[in-house]
Amino acid sequence: MTLAGLAVWNVLQNMQGAGLAPGFAFLWQGAGFDVSETLVPYSPADPYARAILAGTLNTLFLAAVSLVLATVVGLIVGLMSVGPSPIARAVAGAYVEIFRNLPKLLVLLVLFVAAVTGLPHVRQALSLGPVHLSNRSLLFPVPVLEPGHALVLAAFGAGCGACWLLARHFARRREAGQAAPPLWPFVLLALGGLPLAVALGLGLPFAWSVPQLAGFDYEGGARVSLQFMVIAVTLALYHGAQIGEVVRGGISAIPRGQTEAAHAIGLTPRQATRYIVVPQAVRIIVPSMNNQYVNLIKNTSIAIAVGYSDLMSVSGTVINQTFRPLEMMLLTMAVYLAICLCVTTQLNRINDRLRLKEGRA
Repeated sequence: MTLAGLAVWNVLQNMQGAGLAPGFAFLWQGAGFDVSETLVPYSPADPYARAILAGTLNTLFLAAVSLVLATVVGLIVGLMSVGPSPIARAVAGAYVEIFRNLPKLLVLLVLFVAAVTGLPHVRQALSLGPVHLSNRSLLFPVPVLEPGHALVLAAFGAGCGACWLLARHFARRREAGQAAPPLWPFVLLALGGLPLAVALGLGLPFAWSVPQLAGFDYEGGARVSLQFMVIAVTLALYHGAQIGEVVRGGISAIPRGQTEAAHAIGLTPRQATRYIVVPQAVRIIVPSMNNQYVNLIKNTSIAIAVGYSDLMSVSGTVINQTFRPLEMMLLTMAVYLAICLCVTTQLNRINDRLRLKEGRA
């Protein structure tokens, strides 16, 4: 504590000697720079705080997409690595060894260069109906939202909440040994039927914004930048290899007698995997997945290498303009810490529930 106090005192003295008073008042000054893509409205006239918010949301969106993709890739690779096919095991092993032993930044740069040089220009974009892919971005149609559509979105949110409550209720019934109906009909009704009924009842019109080539670029629709796609694929491939090893280790830790007993009572290999192996392996996998997810969130910072406007990129620009490295580094560290703590807290709760169920069993 003494050393930390001396370090803080030394930094404050140096800042005062340079004529800089520590503080965060600069966050409300005009940013004066653009952010390439944002999930919230932003202009260079907005304050630095708005730019940091835009970069934080970009980081969260990139992390969420990459976590889903990496989890799917890891599950596939992990199941392949313990499957009966020697070819599948060899492919999974080669994939894991390749991506586990390559720097993630190198993988990102190789994929980015390959995408920029390999994909066609905008005028020669690869088109599948209204979806267009070029070396700039991926464009696709999106519905045009009117003010009244907020009620439709609210109905969709209410449907999601109802599905979550039903899922918990059915899970409790199954744990108590009682029969429970399948969940998917209720999901279709709540997520599809309820918003549709609200829209039809209010007579709300539906229109689509479709991308159309106009001059040297497309107009309309929604756009996902090439940088975002390449970073998400890179993180999915790199961390998919790590997660694949976690899944393989969790499945391999299940005694072989469990699957032999499942086959003895007439379960097929798929049923044995679904009902016997996976529920037990999840209890082993979740703690290690916690580390992988946190590492993936932190590794989104490599997006700065290809010009994606994430939190690190925006923070670097703010530091260059304001010469407030201490404040911005502390703020950036606090944001990453908050994101990682939220993820680890949720996964720890899931792990605690699984251990509680195991104790009851």
